[in-house]
Amino acid sequence: MPSVTIKGIPDKLFGRLKRRAVLHRRSLNSEIITCLEQAANAPVVDPKAWLAEVDRLRRRVALSPLTDTAIRRAKAKGRP
Repeated sequence: MPSVTIKGIPDKLFGRLKRRAVLHRRSLNSEIITCLEQAANAPVVDPKAWLAEVDRLRRRVALSPLTDTAIRRAKAKGRP
């Protein structure tokens, strides 16, 4: 089985990996392999298809755009 040495892991990332390993009752090595498997198996998102889906949802919901003015009005309306 191949092996890999990872150099220069930031301390915070190393700490998070160790905590995850303890939480999942795995060795640090097993936790890292699990994280790599999940990342490698994550679906690849096609930006054009994703944006087309967002546009379809926007048309279906038909909400007006959220502007700074609308946010200010909503904040002011909620105050006494």
